[in-house]
Amino acid sequence: MSFELPELDRKKTQDAVEAALDKYRMFKLISFEEREATTTAAWSKTPRSDTGVTSDQTGDIAAHNIDAPMARKLHCEKIERAVKRLHPKERKLIEERYMKEDYVFDYVVYSQTLGISEATYYKYRWRAFYKLALILEIAVTKKNE
Repeated sequence: MSFELPELDRKKTQDAVEAALDKYRMFKLISFEEREATTTAAWSKTPRSDTGVTSDQTGDIAAHNIDAPMARKLHCEKIERAVKRLHPKERKLIEERYMKEDYVFDYVVYSQTLGISEATYYKYRWRAFYKLALILEIAVTKKNE
């Protein structure tokens, strides 16, 4: 039995990896704001009717305040573990371009930070995306038609 690496849909896989890295950067840059329960009653002219649905506002808020930060933390840890598994050149490229700050451009990373040619940069970036897509299980394979 032989194992062959899948042929990926380059554009869709790149979009999926960039979306995961953008989500990582947003979670790192934007702090989580906890929700708070309202303490004043809402007044309405329309009479209340029984909908058969019970609401636990405090419980929902407490669950959100625990679950949302944990989900953010787990996503960031997953991305960081995946990036640490890359080759050092690929890791540096991904960290500099996608994991530090917004508005970092490809040409700045390959010319000033890494000191490599544009073609080499895009070759390393695709290899890194390929590996990350497989590690994170977000790879989009080509359909053989």
